[in-house]
Amino acid sequence: MSIPLVVLDVREDGTVAVAVDGKPLDPDSGAGPWRRSSFGQIIDRATNERTTPARVEVREADGTTFTDIIAPRHRRPSRPQPAPESASVSLPVFHTVTGDGFVPGEDVAVTVVTGHTDASGTGTARTLIDPARLGPNASGGVVEVVLVGRISGTTIIRRLP
Repeated sequence: MSIPLVVLDVREDGTVAVAVDGKPLDPDSGAGPWRRSSFGQIIDRATNERTTPARVEVREADGTTFTDIIAPRHRRPSRPQPAPESASVSLPVFHTVTGDGFVPGEDVAVTVVTGHTDASGTGTARTLIDPARLGPNASGGVVEVVLVGRISGTTIIRRLP
């Protein structure tokens, strides 16, 4: 199996011509032309909703070229939901973490910071992960969340309230 090549030719007016392995990939009828902001939709369509990897080449109108490999999304096996033990079960509290600078539609890694370390004099960093620090309230109440764009390299660090 070979990895499909998705080529996006960005025109001066911001529209994009798309080809997958040399064959045109047109937007849905009536949707208008592909635009730079359609990147996520283009990748989803070209990779069958990101179930297969793809090599993506973006050719800008000014002649610059960007190439990357889009990995398939990892599907987590669904787990059966345990039955509530009693009526006093507390519901989880959800927090929203946002940041700007990502490429529309790109895969963004999310992680919770479990600790910090210093880089050595040679620029190498090393840490040991204690599994006990991965549980709830392991950070002593201060929780930091990191968002990392897989294409743009954008990194956002936020503290939860």
